Amino acid sequence: MKIIDLEPGDPRLVDDLLPVLRELRPHLTEELFGEIYAEGYGQGLRFSAAYGEDGVCVGAAGWRIVATTVAVRKLYVDDLVTAEGARSRGVGHALLAHVEGIARAAGCTSLNLDSGTHRTDAHRFYFRERMAVTAFNFDKKLG
Repeated sequence: MKIIDLEPGDPRLVDDLLPVLRELRPHLTEELFGEIYAEGYGQGLRFSAAYGEDGVCVGAAGWRIVATTVAVRKLYVDDLVTAEGARSRGVGHALLAHVEGIARAAGCTSLNLDSGTHRTDAHRFYFRERMAVTAFNFDKKLG
């Protein structure tokens, strides 16, 4: 498996990564994804894509390094998804290890993500990856 950090303007963002990301975020159109990335890039949003031996994208991670009063500096994972046909083959583990390496190199004190309460399979995976539930996330819809 090969993991590549994709830069803005790289056609693989739309051609390879977006179809996998849409398995987790089906509301994303190409246009909306472009708008979010254009704004989010300035806020630290980055994407990494995992490719199988056949050159097909099998996983995607959206992440950012943020300064916070609680963690000082942390790597926050916005998105972590493995293509349905590639699950249970180590893709998620490889992507987490990749972003953990980025976090350590950047001097982060933690790697952090949110996971929907209904995503029990993902929770089992995160526990296997030695992640802990350390907080509640509260949300109020505004629109």
